[in-house]
Amino acid sequence: MYPERRTTHNWLIKKRINDLIAATLPSVRGVVLDLGCGPKPFGEDFLSVADHYYGIDWANSLHEFRGDVLADLNRPLPIASESIDNVVSLEVIEHLKEPQVMMREAERILKRGGQFIVSAPFQWWVHEAPWDYQRFTRYGLEYQLSKAGFVDISVQATTGFWSMWLLKLNYQTLRLVRGPLLVRRIARSLLVPFWWLNQMAGRLLDAISHDDRETAGYFATARKP
Repeated sequence: MYPERRTTHNWLIKKRINDLIAATLPSVRGVVLDLGCGPKPFGEDFLSVADHYYGIDWANSLHEFRGDVLADLNRPLPIASESIDNVVSLEVIEHLKEPQVMMREAERILKRGGQFIVSAPFQWWVHEAPWDYQRFTRYGLEYQLSKAGFVDISVQATTGFWSMWLLKLNYQTLRLVRGPLLVRRIARSLLVPFWWLNQMAGRLLDAISHDDRETAGYFATARKP
């Protein structure tokens, strides 16, 4: 799972994705392939229910390469058709110039009835520039999945408005942590309570008044017919 250190500016979005992944684990079996695996934060979680877990990543990743296969997700994958039980791609699709290629490849390599798990940002800052190309609404993600041949599509918002807005505020205040080491330490020590209170407030306000038309992102599951 993603680390949920409560002293960070963004633990809330990591916790939300962790919770959504945890809810999907009972439906995972067999072989899991992680497209854009990065440092494999969910490897142990999937291996707790699956027989095998493999990762694919590309050479320009800003993370240390820990994949089992080196490949560009904008191109056809060196994986046999109908050989994988579950394909996972978390917070990756926004970095692809050709997201439909990845979705069609996911559909191709999945076995019949196989599951595709994908998450994508919606209201989120530009990150890992210059490889940041896409943002998806709920309907855009549903359309892309349907176009690639998937059925039984379910899309959930990762946050409501308040968590999204307060996370954005925290990312802006993170820019204040700069300068000499001592200054950075003082700034962070002052901001940590602010970040924690913001994210706790976001959870509470979303529970009271939930509006997922503005959200940090979406988490979707779909099945190959």
